[in-house]
Amino acid sequence: MNVLLIGSGGREHALAWKLSASPLLGKLYAAPGNPGIAREAEIAALDAEDHGAVASFCKEKDIGLVVVGPEAPLVAGLSDHLRAAGIRVFGPSQAAARLEGSKGFTKDLCARFAIPTAAYGRFQNAEDAKDYARARGAPIVVKADGLAAGKGVTVATTLDEALAAIDACFDGAFGGAGAEVVVEEFLTGEEVSFFCLCDGRTALPFGSAQDHKRVGDGDTGPNTGGMGAYSPAPVMTPAMSERVMREIVEPTMRGMAELGSPFSGVLFAGLMITADGPKLIEYNVRFGDPECQVLMMRLKDDLLILLNAAADGQLAHMSARWYAEAALTVVMAAKGYPGAVERGSVIGGLDRVPEGVELFHAGTSERDGRIVANGGRVLSVTATGRTVTEAQARAYAAIDTIDWPEGFCRRDIGFRAVEREKSERGA
Repeated sequence: MNVLLIGSGGREHALAWKLSASPLLGKLYAAPGNPGIAREAEIAALDAEDHGAVASFCKEKDIGLVVVGPEAPLVAGLSDHLRAAGIRVFGPSQAAARLEGSKGFTKDLCARFAIPTAAYGRFQNAEDAKDYARARGAPIVVKADGLAAGKGVTVATTLDEALAAIDACFDGAFGGAGAEVVVEEFLTGEEVSFFCLCDGRTALPFGSAQDHKRVGDGDTGPNTGGMGAYSPAPVMTPAMSERVMREIVEPTMRGMAELGSPFSGVLFAGLMITADGPKLIEYNVRFGDPECQVLMMRLKDDLLILLNAAADGQLAHMSARWYAEAALTVVMAAKGYPGAVERGSVIGGLDRVPEGVELFHAGTSERDGRIVANGGRVLSVTATGRTVTEAQARAYAAIDTIDWPEGFCRRDIGFRAVEREKSERGA
């Protein structure tokens, strides 16, 4: 089977790496790809925004399945266009992708179908949003309603910070994504990413991870797209996973079907495990980045078989098996991220990364035979180990072999799990 993978980040490199191991795979194409993905796939000069061109390419290359990595093409309706052309797709319809494309839509879905989440208000002007924030007080969370590349959320510790975040949204800091704002209750607990593969009727649990959104060690500084992650998440015990499925995922699947938008693809639930149990923070409709990197390292089964089953509505007959080892990934980013960054700096030493550590490319390009930085988050250095502590040590040892003065990373990815493991050893 020939497969077309849409996307160019670390998530897509991890997917390409895993898909390329499938004996079912004929030829793997990727658009637009990156230098790392090019080692696993043939790069296709396609613009994912040109749905007609993508469909024509699929017909020409006899593509049996299109795997859409990032959220923007899904929210823009690429899956619908391809399905209408008779092309099989792994990824939700445009209507189902509203779960990520509109935070207000998801909050209203939660209210309608009794899915536990934070109290909230939806607003189309700054003054009403500010009145709500003043009434609730800080800490409080301000979210741009639409897609904002992971940067449209402010966890405000003071009221002034919340009011400034509301103004920023309505003043265009996130473009059209901030035309509507959700202001919601601040939840206390442990945050976790929980994934399911879905086929419109069945949701198959597909692993957990914990990521690190803030740019600095100790979870300090502004939010980013993600500075690292590890899997599995210790807080997601079998009992907690069962509760999340029963209270959050299954009502969502029923609700979307009732609304006429059955969900097929990856359902990524960002959760807060509170003293009262799990609550939904937000949904994403694709694999997380960098969570995908650690999930792919731990997945024992053939990914292509599972994605085909989801596309064909056959997940009720499937299961997903995992290696017992932990996986941990550290994102290397260009200095200045999540703000403005300089592109073009040369990254050396990549051939010195130890065997067994996977180097997933995100914001890279190739110039004169050398790998250069071409974005904010540039590399995901990913390792496994018997424990998170061991995986962390292997990942940072690999990072120390890379020569890139213009880059940086957090040095504490996985610190909560490492502390938990240390405590358990001392008990």
